Amino acid sequence: MPKTVEPVVDDIRPEPLHSALSERYLAYALSTITQRALPDARDGLKPVHRRLLYAMRLLGLNPSQGFKKCARVVGDVIGKYHPHGDTAVYDAMVRLAQDFAVRYPLVDGQGNFGNVDGDSAAAMRYTEARLTEAAIMLMEGLDEDAVDFRPTYDGSEDEPVVMPAAFPNLLANGSNGIAVGMATSIPPHNLGELCAATIELIKNPGCRDATLLKHIKGPDFPTGGIVVDGPDAIAEAYRTGRGSFRVRARWSREEGARNSYQIVVDQIPYQVQKAKLIERIAELIEQKKVPLLDDVRDESAEDIRIVLIPKTRTVDENVLMEQLFRQSDLETRVPLNMNVLDGGLVPRVMSLRDALQSFINHRRTVLERRTKYRLEKIAARLEVLEGYLAVFLNLDKVIKIIRTEDEPKPVLMKTFTLTENQAEAILNMRLRALRKLEEMQIRGEHKDLSKEQKELKRLLASEELISNKLVDEMKAVDEKLGLKTEIGKRRSKIADRKLVEKVEAIAEEVTAIETAVEREPITIVCSQKGWLRSFKNHIEPSDQVKYREGDRERFWIHAETTDKLMLFSTDGRFFTLDCSKLPSGRGNGEAIRSFIDLAPEADIVTVFTHVPGRKLFLAATTGHGFIVPEDDAVASTKVGKRVMNVKMPGEANVCRFVEGDTVAVVGENKRGLDLQKKLLIFPLAEVPEMAKGQGVYLQRYKDGELLDAITFTWKEGLKAENGKNFGPSDLKDYKAERAQTGRVLPKGWARSGKFG
Repeated sequence: MPKTVEPVVDDIRPEPLHSALSERYLAYALSTITQRALPDARDGLKPVHRRLLYAMRLLGLNPSQGFKKCARVVGDVIGKYHPHGDTAVYDAMVRLAQDFAVRYPLVDGQGNFGNVDGDSAAAMRYTEARLTEAAIMLMEGLDEDAVDFRPTYDGSEDEPVVMPAAFPNLLANGSNGIAVGMATSIPPHNLGELCAATIELIKNPGCRDATLLKHIKGPDFPTGGIVVDGPDAIAEAYRTGRGSFRVRARWSREEGARNSYQIVVDQIPYQVQKAKLIERIAELIEQKKVPLLDDVRDESAEDIRIVLIPKTRTVDENVLMEQLFRQSDLETRVPLNMNVLDGGLVPRVMSLRDALQSFINHRRTVLERRTKYRLEKIAARLEVLEGYLAVFLNLDKVIKIIRTEDEPKPVLMKTFTLTENQAEAILNMRLRALRKLEEMQIRGEHKDLSKEQKELKRLLASEELISNKLVDEMKAVDEKLGLKTEIGKRRSKIADRKLVEKVEAIAEEVTAIETAVEREPITIVCSQKGWLRSFKNHIEPSDQVKYREGDRERFWIHAETTDKLMLFSTDGRFFTLDCSKLPSGRGNGEAIRSFIDLAPEADIVTVFTHVPGRKLFLAATTGHGFIVPEDDAVASTKVGKRVMNVKMPGEANVCRFVEGDTVAVVGENKRGLDLQKKLLIFPLAEVPEMAKGQGVYLQRYKDGELLDAITFTWKEGLKAENGKNFGPSDLKDYKAERAQTGRVLPKGWARSGKFG
């Protein structure tokens, strides 16, 4: 009889695309944030690093043992704990071994693990590794129930949720990562200073940030360098958990023959590739952008030694170096964004104090768990020892019971009032343990364990004793890796106020030299497709100005060569350009994206010349808006300055100068199948002034968006885009409170709905 085959039923369920995508994207985003990009505030590790260290520990790769192939470690990690690509795991392992990438390496590498020039490591089959003492300290207590374990991805093994972490690794080694909608960037710090600050916070839980900064001077980079930010800027960055540190290369002047000299750079900024740095300096020389510099040589061996040769012996070395700091990576900005997983679950930006407190809370929990674990072990051993002592006076009777009884355990338990564990231990005891000497040892061990048990119970019952124990632990870490050790010596110098003032004075002098521009009138033209150029003198729009095929005029601005040109984009960023450096109008100009890092999906909203002290009114299609001082919007880099936070899929679409006492907003609202344009007018005082943010609701919409917004003087009225004027009497019915929908536009208003 033929076998019947059951039909296959596909589990296909109809689901709206929007909800399906949003649900899956949310799951992906959460996975990226918690499982890849952000470190845990307690041990400062991401899952891949934690799994690497744990796998190496199980392989017995202790500092006192031999090395094993990195391929063996990577295989164990991806096979048991981390089902991702072997390249990603090996790259993470390599970074933990690079003494120029991490301040306190957690992996001791043997072989080619890359170098500061930017060369990559050898393949994992050629390199070997083992753990460092610092890594062992991070995992100390794993066998003593110090932390929770969870099943691995396939349930075949267990892995630690977090490491016990004997020192604040989050700040000591730092971390970098980019997640979905958030990122983290934490520079490394000196462990000796961290130990001192941690001890201070344990002893005085209410101490202020300023007290902690007496111990922690600033970041301490593996490659050294000089942090040239002022103390106030550093303190503010640590207080908020956001900011940046300006790091410069360390250099010195070496005298030569006949009054000549050369400049030697022996430390470069963190994460700068030496080969690319020298290549960049050579390009500057070739392009004649550093007229005071003649040549650059790399004389590095194990230590960095970059030699800079000035044009003449009369060149001021400070001016020369300031020009190089401005145009090369001899000076960089290292960002600080302490966005970490609080408790391993919730991402949030922590201050320096919060990060240290999170570590202390974790260590307190670890200490309590290890103490309880030890008490359980002591109790179990005391129970066995008490059983031994109970039968030592009746050894002949014990031996008789064992020899004559088929089931000696219950008889022993009943005869000598023993527990099951005690009886089992007696039955497993070797004959030679019956000597009189063993009895004395057992009594001594019982006494010592009882004393230790009493001390541990006293420790658990006292917060003060726990705090003292934590302080002792941090002092022990300080002895191994602190400032007095070879690895713990501070490498990066923190500039004092005098040095900062000197740097600023030299920078102003060089700025004066470089920006000595003759003041002349110019006309700036930006086309619809984003081609920028400037013409001498102030000229009016005319057909004589030609554009590329399919392109046309968009912005036409009269300015001076000494002005700054400001651009506002749809993603809420401001960009600033020097008008004297704009391309000439002889050709079609240059693409605006060659001057600024404008996102591919973003566009320019408006262009204007900067006027100090002026205020700008910003608004987005979502209906949000606020006022920002123009001085706060000036950008100093190509990436611009994000001032307005825009909710996707909305975009910034209004940037006007603040004038008058009233705000007018026009937006679209859906009514049935039609879109109605509505006008809302309210006092300017209802719009907040902010340096950065999303702003407040100016007008509410239902399936619509903001078209235009403006500030004006109520008595003077409004002008529509078609040129028609509307006085107070025409507009009085449109006055209401902010964040309402408004009323349909008055008759005669421009069809676009926009203001003139």
